[in-house]
Amino acid sequence: MGDSANGLINRPILASIHTAAFQHNLNRVRELAPESKIWSVIKARAYGHCFDAALKGLASTDGFALLDIQDAAWLRQHGWKGRILLLEGFFHENELSLAEELACDLVVHCEAQVEWLERFKAKNHKPFNVFLKMNTGMNRLGFKADSYRTAFHRLHAAGYHMHHMTHFANADQVDQSPTVGAQQELFSQTIEGLEGSTSLANSAAILWHRNALGDWVRPGIMLYGASPTGLHADIEHSNLQAVMQLHSEIIDIQDLQKGDRIGYGGRYEAKEAMRVGIVACGYADGYPRHAKDGTPVWVAQGKEGVICPLVGRVSMDMLAIDLRNAPNANIGTSVQLWGDKVPVDDVAQMSDTIGYELLCAVAPRVPVAIK
Repeated sequence: MGDSANGLINRPILASIHTAAFQHNLNRVRELAPESKIWSVIKARAYGHCFDAALKGLASTDGFALLDIQDAAWLRQHGWKGRILLLEGFFHENELSLAEELACDLVVHCEAQVEWLERFKAKNHKPFNVFLKMNTGMNRLGFKADSYRTAFHRLHAAGYHMHHMTHFANADQVDQSPTVGAQQELFSQTIEGLEGSTSLANSAAILWHRNALGDWVRPGIMLYGASPTGLHADIEHSNLQAVMQLHSEIIDIQDLQKGDRIGYGGRYEAKEAMRVGIVACGYADGYPRHAKDGTPVWVAQGKEGVICPLVGRVSMDMLAIDLRNAPNANIGTSVQLWGDKVPVDDVAQMSDTIGYELLCAVAPRVPVAIK
């Protein structure tokens, strides 16, 4: 439980970030990709886990990959001396001086960036490490194969240290076009004879396509212990650990009779007499409002605890759970909304979304404890 600014105790909700789990998952990436260096992806405030925790737990990474140059500045200010990759490069030409000062590596994905870099180098600035991005079928960012080599040669001629990157669209699916194999083949054919290291694999490719890793891998969601597919079953045996554990407590008990309804809209109707626990967590904390009845919540009970299903519509600050599996639960009993007891992907699946979104959407009002 965190302390508020006035010294009072906050609501019982708490997101605890376990840096040992970060290190464990990073070690797992090294086991799966032993010949590759690692860009640890920490965009979106380290997928909602905060930069302080990521810097501590992922300190042995080869480099950090992120979006905003202000986040790169934060890393430098807090002592990170290793490599930093700006995953979308720079958004405006005037960012280049700061990127040079921060010694960032740049992803370059469009003609405008090439032109800006040519002008920048003409002013006798130091050359960047450039990861030139190829669009091999994702159709989001990057040069198509027929213009890639031209962009490469322009930047190489300007004196930049050139490397190659692409991004897989369907590494988490089987035989979905474009396939990993097709994208990898186009990538390899296009860069044939060009110098520079390669970066291809995201979390899904690291887990399931280890013939498509490249010199630098870019793990994201697996570092946080969640699944690239959105299904926990797909990583159940991958030896990953949940980094974030979202906890709260039961703050009230309601005794319902058969036919009673609970929450806004009365979505859930009691089929028999039952106890319902009211938990201090709602959609203003980042818990999904659209979570369905039956979404799992872990409740402390005995040595192992039990899973109790969510009942009724999630409200702004509270949700309700069926306590028939936890007859001894009472006010003050601990619950886990997601973490090592309840995979975030299972909550997301019951809410028609993915674990990525839930992790990134934890609200600023939720206290964070770095462990």
